[in-house]
Amino acid sequence: MTARNRGAVRRLLETARPELPLAVAALACAAAAVALTVAVPRLLGAATDLVLSAVSGHHRVDFAATGRVLLSALACYLAAFLLSFAQQRATATIAQRLVFRLRERTQAKLARLPLAYFDGRQRGDVLSRATNDVDNVGQTLQQVLTVAVTALLMLVGVLAMMVWTSPLLALVSVVMVPLSVVAARVVGRRAQPRFAEQFAATGLLNAHIEETYTGHALVGVFGRRRQAVREFGERNDAVFRAGFRAQLLSSLIGPSMSLVMNLNYVLVAVIGGLRVAAGALSIGDVQAFIQYCLQFGQPVNQVASMSTLLQSVLASAGRIFELLDEDEEEPVADPVHLPATATGRVTFETVSFRYAPDRPLIEDLSLVAEPGQTVAIVGPTGAGKTTLINLLMRFYDVTGGRITVDGVDIARVPRQELRARIGMVLQDTWLRHGTIADNIAYGAGDVPRERIVEVARATGVDHLVRTLPGGYDTVVDDDGEGLSAGERQLVTIARAFLADPPILVLDEATSALDSRTEVLVQRAMTSLRAGRTGFVIAHRLSTVRNADVILVMDEGRIVEQGTHDRLLAAGGAYARLYRSQLTGAQLTGAQPAASDPVPAS
Repeated sequence: MTARNRGAVRRLLETARPELPLAVAALACAAAAVALTVAVPRLLGAATDLVLSAVSGHHRVDFAATGRVLLSALACYLAAFLLSFAQQRATATIAQRLVFRLRERTQAKLARLPLAYFDGRQRGDVLSRATNDVDNVGQTLQQVLTVAVTALLMLVGVLAMMVWTSPLLALVSVVMVPLSVVAARVVGRRAQPRFAEQFAATGLLNAHIEETYTGHALVGVFGRRRQAVREFGERNDAVFRAGFRAQLLSSLIGPSMSLVMNLNYVLVAVIGGLRVAAGALSIGDVQAFIQYCLQFGQPVNQVASMSTLLQSVLASAGRIFELLDEDEEEPVADPVHLPATATGRVTFETVSFRYAPDRPLIEDLSLVAEPGQTVAIVGPTGAGKTTLINLLMRFYDVTGGRITVDGVDIARVPRQELRARIGMVLQDTWLRHGTIADNIAYGAGDVPRERIVEVARATGVDHLVRTLPGGYDTVVDDDGEGLSAGERQLVTIARAFLADPPILVLDEATSALDSRTEVLVQRAMTSLRAGRTGFVIAHRLSTVRNADVILVMDEGRIVEQGTHDRLLAAGGAYARLYRSQLTGAQLTGAQPAASDPVPAS
């Protein structure tokens, strides 16, 4: 067993430790059921000897004695059935509780992982670890616990009865066991990497399906459906090949074990017959021993089969624990709390950030956002605009300098407390499955309907809601089906304003809105942003003309800052960006950008 598999076994046992009393009870039931089961061949052998002795002695069969023996055997079988049922119920409970804990830990871990973890991985693979792998551990582990434990106890019990019946025949049978064990170990060792490949390929397939589904419309618009189908076929084929290899190897165990056990039956029949002829054994003893051989072969096959299932469990468990071992957001060691009365003053003091030592993204950036000011951040793609906001939200931590909110270094503030002071509206809208009211109130706790309606009216959502058949109780799914992109954005803006944060972040928040909806949103933002510090990331410069300060970023540095008029007069980077957008709008026949409505602080 590899070090990774040993670690997975150890951690699974640690996770299941609270179920130790139930496991002891299950083990006791299994042991009692096995003891009753292995007693039956001896009883049937005794019944056989009673009948044969009567026939060979030419006297009447003692049917009363034979009946008592057979009734005892039947009672043993019934009691063993009830005990086995109790054992399976206990092991099922253990497995389901184990899976419940793994799901809880996985979900809690996902909540603590930094944004960098998700940026570097496909979502489908992460979801596969949290769902498919956890389910596989639960379903397969239940089989392993139920069958393997019983099989191991059966091996011990049957072996003891075989030795009691005939040590010589027992020796013959035991000699054949190592061959079975060697076959199982060789095949199982070769199958485990194949199962790991299967689950990894399944994660990539899930990622492709999730990616294609969420971008279904764009896949069609860009004529990539055939390519998407082809990529699906390639990944599905990879899952098939990995699964086929794993199942092919595991399927070799059963036939190999059957061959070995059939050879054992032949040897027992020949040697047993010779021992009966010599008077060392009775025919009933040989009959009982052959039944023990059958009982002995079944658990050996089961243990071999369970070894393959165990490899599947360990492959999934390894992926789960790999996720649980990922570095997470470190809690603040000596936390400092933000002032109870927030003003929303934000400063960046010579801030630097880089993903890797050779990949600087922001260098020595300094700025001050006074309470109530609107700070617009513009610049070309990759300039560091969104990274700046990610640092403010502490999705990433600065690698140099510091950021303060109301005079407190945010590196010493608990993340949850910091993020509760910041409202955020992103370009990519996110709604959860629930009603419109639930989505507006998300994150705000128990909010009365009157307050939800008030915010909805202020943001223009109320007019939209009243056109829906269910009003505020209209249910939307996580894709916001039934709502336009602009309508979904309005809901997310209302959600941010309901939280009433002192700091507001709008990351291309109006980019998905049509002109009419944008007018409504901009007017609502003008009134509702009063008294808040606002950071606006914008591509369309027309939406930030009235900002108090406009920062022009390029390659992680602030190359210009000032008001719209001053920056235009300077004729620098901002003026070039503005004129290029104005020219582009005129060439496409759009209205001049200068006519667009803009918020004022």
